[in-house]
Amino acid sequence: MTTTDRIIRLIIAVIIAILYFDKSIPDSWGITFVMISFVFALTALVNFCPLYTLLGITRWEKKSKTPTGH
Repeated sequence: MTTTDRIIRLIIAVIIAILYFDKSIPDSWGITFVMISFVFALTALVNFCPLYTLLGITRWEKKSKTPTGH
């Protein structure tokens, strides 16, 4: 999972939480969205998304090659 992907997930989780606690999202949908935001935050913090594995998606950052000096 890339750093950008993790940041986006955390931003979405925070926005959903703010909207829920601000009562902008109705309670019936709010619980569902809060659960989704919890999953987003958790996957961002542990740097692993099981859904990516199931779908065969690879989103790792590419490491830069350092010169060997030869």
